Amino acid sequence: MARRRRRFGRVRVLPSGRFQARYPGPDGLERTGPHTFLSRTEAEQWLSVVESDLLRGTWIDPAAGQIPVGVYCERWISERPGLAPRTVEMYGSLRRCHIVPKLGDVMLADLTPARVRSWRKELLDGGAGAVVVAKAYRLLKAVLNTAVDDELIQRNPCRIKGAASEPSPERPTITITQVYVIAEEVRPWYRAWCLWPPSRDCGGAS
Repeated sequence: MARRRRRFGRVRVLPSGRFQARYPGPDGLERTGPHTFLSRTEAEQWLSVVESDLLRGTWIDPAAGQIPVGVYCERWISERPGLAPRTVEMYGSLRRCHIVPKLGDVMLADLTPARVRSWRKELLDGGAGAVVVAKAYRLLKAVLNTAVDDELIQRNPCRIKGAASEPSPERPTITITQVYVIAEEVRPWYRAWCLWPPSRDCGGAS
């Protein structure tokens, strides 16, 4: 029995045995799926998602995201003239030393959450400090937020919880012995301030 023709898009089997999906964009041009599929069913399900995006107006042309991450990041920094010189210098260093070596040549459209996770882990495993990695991740996330606004990608692939937060080391607490050493070194009229127990409220002694 002949297979029923799809209402939207078409699927064909390749010599490799995998399946390729093609569909017409809103401009009438036919586009090929970004990857092949193991089965016809997978390809048809993917086409259904594309059709739904087109109907909702959320479809993004895959060709729009064919910009290298390094190039787009450099443009992002240069298009923010209000940044302080030291901030520009910091962003440039993060881009050059931590983003470009691993992700610079990756196209925006090809950057996935898994790839971002691998990049972050490689930085940490390679000896980059946790604070520096958090700054690099935060910069990448901000750049990709703009890529979403520019309709170059549909979603930001930076989705690691807490990755943008810089770890703050706990401040050391002074010991009783150190308090007495300080009290011996200050002028006599200041010793009471060193030895007086702190009040429980923020207003000082009651």
